[in-house]
Amino acid sequence: MSAFGQKRTLAFALHMSAFGPKQTWTHLSQLPVLHPLQCARLSNFDARGPAMRRRDLIILLSGAVTWPFTARAQQPAMLVMGYISAQSPEEGEPRAAAFRRGLQEVGYVVGQNVAIEYRWAKQQIDQLPVMAADLVKRRVTVIAAVGTPAALAAQAATTTIPIVFEVGTDPVRLGLVTNLNRPGGNVTGVTSLIVELAPKRLELLHELLPTAGVMALLVNPDDRALAQAQARETLSAARNRKIELHVLNVRSESDFDAIFADIKRLRVGGLVIGPGSVFIGSINKLAALTVRHAVPAIYQLRDFPAAGGLMSYGSDILDNYRLAGVYTGRVLKGENPAELPVVQATKFEFVINLKRPRHSASPFQTR
Repeated sequence: MSAFGQKRTLAFALHMSAFGPKQTWTHLSQLPVLHPLQCARLSNFDARGPAMRRRDLIILLSGAVTWPFTARAQQPAMLVMGYISAQSPEEGEPRAAAFRRGLQEVGYVVGQNVAIEYRWAKQQIDQLPVMAADLVKRRVTVIAAVGTPAALAAQAATTTIPIVFEVGTDPVRLGLVTNLNRPGGNVTGVTSLIVELAPKRLELLHELLPTAGVMALLVNPDDRALAQAQARETLSAARNRKIELHVLNVRSESDFDAIFADIKRLRVGGLVIGPGSVFIGSINKLAALTVRHAVPAIYQLRDFPAAGGLMSYGSDILDNYRLAGVYTGRVLKGENPAELPVVQATKFEFVINLKRPRHSASPFQTR
């Protein structure tokens, strides 16, 4: 049997016999596969003269060779977008997965109709501008910038490529957009209100520890915009409650041991851990240190009490990343970021670790 299959071979043999009833064709397997419309034209050969049939056959066979290439050329090209984060791939993958789920909700599946160029700074915030510039150079369709430093770096790199952010504070205050309802420019996205919830975290911690007159706040000074906003909001809340608040700078995990020595020296009764990739990537170690040094602490992510810390209060971060993915998909479909209102977090979680060890000075010790 030829490569065409038995039925197709028979059909070609019948039509080719019109050139000469006594001629035998022995190379049917070498003929190209015809487009269905070309096969329809072959069925009308018998009603025409030999010259016409020969000419049409040549035209049809040449078309059969070019048709598959034409079909491939008409397939839409895969869109390429950028994704930039201050985290490492290992730390950021759960959030990236939530982002991809959001993309899929609006019809974009990675590897099928969209490709993602990832850029992970691995806590090296000073590398973000270089990475953002590289994505611009590659002319990606849209840039998803997750985290405040990444969003600011992307905004500085381009005013034409659409940017969808996920940030932890007011994007108007950061200068990312001019208005929450009508962002303007090429930037829009989602805010998780991490900074705006900072006074509430201090309030919750103080309500559980009413005798604690001295508390501390951890921030990363390299993440300047976020650190300054967090310190400003938390210091204001501390003054209102007559709490002495120490703002302690942490640039990397290597600073943790020295910081907890300072916490002990300052007789800190409660600790608020600020936002930033240096803390996200070290949740397990932070939780262990608060237990070891018997320091009640609150953080924004539920991963902290799950790792042994006391409690957390913040928005559902994975849902925020999913929403950023949805918005990115809408921009890929052609919507104008200037006309997409900034999405503000609406789902918040307050998580308390009731199993915290007794030696850690938890107000929730079980008997």
